[in-house]
Amino acid sequence: MAGDRHTRTVAWLKVALPLIAIGLLSTLSLLSRAVDPTAAVPFADNEVRERLLNRQVTGPYFSGTTSDGDQIDFVAKTVTTPDGLTGANHAEDVFVKIDMASGSQITVKSDTGRFDLAGDQSELLGNVVVTTSTGYVIRSQEVVARISQLDLISPDPVEASGPAGDLSAGSMHIFAAQPDAPAQLLFTSGVKLVYDPKQVKD
Repeated sequence: MAGDRHTRTVAWLKVALPLIAIGLLSTLSLLSRAVDPTAAVPFADNEVRERLLNRQVTGPYFSGTTSDGDQIDFVAKTVTTPDGLTGANHAEDVFVKIDMASGSQITVKSDTGRFDLAGDQSELLGNVVVTTSTGYVIRSQEVVARISQLDLISPDPVEASGPAGDLSAGSMHIFAAQPDAPAQLLFTSGVKLVYDPKQVKD
C-alpha cells in the first residue's frame, strides 16, 4: 500500500513539477513584456535622435591657454555640433573668462555662441556683456573673437560704462598689441561720452 502511494506521488510530481516550471517561466515572460524599456528614458524619440545627430553636450567646461599665454575658461548650458559638422559648434548661455598673462581679466556672457575651431573664430550673440577688471562694462548684441589669442570685436553699436562715465560707440575692439602686454580697449565710429567727474574721482 505504502509502495503504491509512493509510486503515485512520484508519478504525480513528474507531471506537476514540469507544469509548475512552465507556469513560472510564462509568468516571467509576461512580466518582462509588461516593462517598457523606453519608459525609463526621459527623452522623446525625436529628442534622442536630435541629440545623437547634433552630438549635444550638457554643461560643458573647457579650459586652455592661448598662444600669448592667456588662460581661457569656457562654460555653457549646452554645446551642440549641428548636423555632425566637425569644428562648427553652437552653444547656449555662454560664459567666458580670460585671465591675461599681464594680470588683467575679461569676462564675456552671451545668450548663444558659434565656434569654428578650424577657422579660429567665434561669434557671441544676444545680450553680450563684456566686463573688464579695469572697470568697464560693455553691452552689445554681437562680439566676434579669435580663439587662439585675445582679439574681440563688436561690429554692432555698443553701450558701455567705465571709470570716465557712460559712452556709446558704433564698434569696439579689445586686443593685446603684443604678448604679456595689457589689453587695449578701443571704441570707434561715433563715440559719445557722458563724462562723470565723480566717477573719475572715485
